[in-house]
Amino acid sequence: MSTPPEGLPIYRVVTGPDDATFCRRVSELLTLGYQLHEGPSVTFDGASVIVAQAVLWPTR
Repeated sequence: MSTPPEGLPIYRVVTGPDDATFCRRVSELLTLGYQLHEGPSVTFDGASVIVAQAVLWPTR
């Protein structure tokens, strides 16, 4: 498939608390065919750990 399914963009950044829901969201994108772009960014907002993970649709 040369483009992401369902009209999704080729570049996505997934953010959220570092929990099972976040991991499932990233896992679903990987299952669709996205690839991780670099490692995640992690910060602490004073209450919980927040994660950001960029994913790219392979163009070749």
